[in-house]
Amino acid sequence: MIRVLLGQRGRLVREALSAVMTAEDDLEVVAELSRSDEVLPIARRDHPHVAVLDIALPGPVAVTELCPTLCDAVPTCGVLILLDRQAGAGVGRSLARLAPRVGFLGAETSPYDLVESVRQLARGEPVLDAEVAVAALTASENPLTDRECEVLRMALDGAPAKEIAQKLYLSAGTVRNYLSRILAKTGARTRIEAIRIAQDAGWI
Repeated sequence: MIRVLLGQRGRLVREALSAVMTAEDDLEVVAELSRSDEVLPIARRDHPHVAVLDIALPGPVAVTELCPTLCDAVPTCGVLILLDRQAGAGVGRSLARLAPRVGFLGAETSPYDLVESVRQLARGEPVLDAEVAVAALTASENPLTDRECEVLRMALDGAPAKEIAQKLYLSAGTVRNYLSRILAKTGARTRIEAIRIAQDAGWI
């Protein structure tokens, strides 16, 4: 039996993906998560064979940053990242060294391909969506700093500057400065638009 940890934003999509995998005789979804900071402690507890993670899973830790730590902490666990095919910017490059432990699959894929990809990773075989690979190779570099990415990820849930500042041990003014620079770098007019641009480009 292949044990699967599922991390996906949005309850409707998460439960649908869980139902698809649970319907297979050889797959068992052992945990369903909605935040990136839940992945590591639950993976250590449940020891899944494969973690299926949404690239834009909300939380203070980016999925791309989480993968190396997860692979080290749970050596028997492979990671299958689901992402929009146009959002491969930098993702494939940054995690290519972890193949075949980490695989990539377009979010538009069929249920059959998802299930087969989980099985491939569990067998230690590489999984790489061809269109995601092309997007990663032709992507532009991320103009945002690590701290700017961190601030923007924390803004995903609509947290105000003051709340973000408290969590990052910064002043509210400093966070507002970060947000202003993020808007300038992304060419966005609002925080929501900046988040969308950054997610579409695979920067967060």
